[in-house]
Amino acid sequence: MKILVIGSKGFIGSHVASFFKLIPDSTVFECDVMVDYEKDNYFLIDSTNSDYHTIFQNTAFDVCINCSGAASVPDSIKNPFRDFTLNTYNVVKMLDSIRTNQPGCKFINLSSAAVYGNPAEIPIHENLPLNPISPYGIHKMQAEQVCQTYSRFYDIPTCSLRIFSAYGNGLKKQLFWDLFQKAKKGHDIELFGTGQETRDFIHADDVSKAILCCQQKAEFKGEVINVANGEETTIGSAVEIFYSFFQGTKKVHFNGMVKKGDPLNWRADISKLKGMGYVQSVDLYDGLLKYYLWISQL
Repeated sequence: MKILVIGSKGFIGSHVASFFKLIPDSTVFECDVMVDYEKDNYFLIDSTNSDYHTIFQNTAFDVCINCSGAASVPDSIKNPFRDFTLNTYNVVKMLDSIRTNQPGCKFINLSSAAVYGNPAEIPIHENLPLNPISPYGIHKMQAEQVCQTYSRFYDIPTCSLRIFSAYGNGLKKQLFWDLFQKAKKGHDIELFGTGQETRDFIHADDVSKAILCCQQKAEFKGEVINVANGEETTIGSAVEIFYSFFQGTKKVHFNGMVKKGDPLNWRADISKLKGMGYVQSVDLYDGLLKYYLWISQL
């Protein structure tokens, strides 16, 4: 089994590449925009003009996992064309390279729960109408449509995984990284929102396991699959758990302001994923403890 991980230097991509290297009879190839002189089976892509044809012309892959792209709602608002290029246009380029060179390669596209925006109901199942509230969410939705197009018209085996609130070692942005940075500056912490907003957190190790389940059991007919744990946790509760690992008491104040593009409540229906054999292995407490121990060494 030859597996190509595009975006292997990123947060989720690095976890996925490491995880699949442990799978028996699997050979992992990596691809990213950063130079790496040490790794074997590594492809360097030009960040300004990515070309995947040479990769798919010279090596036959069984599976391509796309972990690449931008992953910042605020940045997508500031730089919408850049976000479109990285999250939508590049997916077209990958799939057209597959179509041209090896149409039998399975393509797993990492999408985002951002496609749902503020959902009409909880839990969020895959058939709910999409209502993205940021350029990032719109571009992820468009990438899913691209995957469906190539599956429908060219018989390319594709599926898109809607990742909810992923976290873990290596993540240097979003809520828990922000909490760490603010804790270094003092004990009084101000955060956006009310603290009652909810997320469905999933550790990067479990994201990797979910991808394996999908790689083995998905139909690859352009379908979409939620990747989460089906657990709704308030931001206030997550903050309390995380700060329990720090020395001294942190006084947290929520300012009531909602950042543009941020959803209010998320909890996924993961019936599809569970039907493929997914079982959570890292709960939020243990995952945040691992993350705290990691950042403590920085």
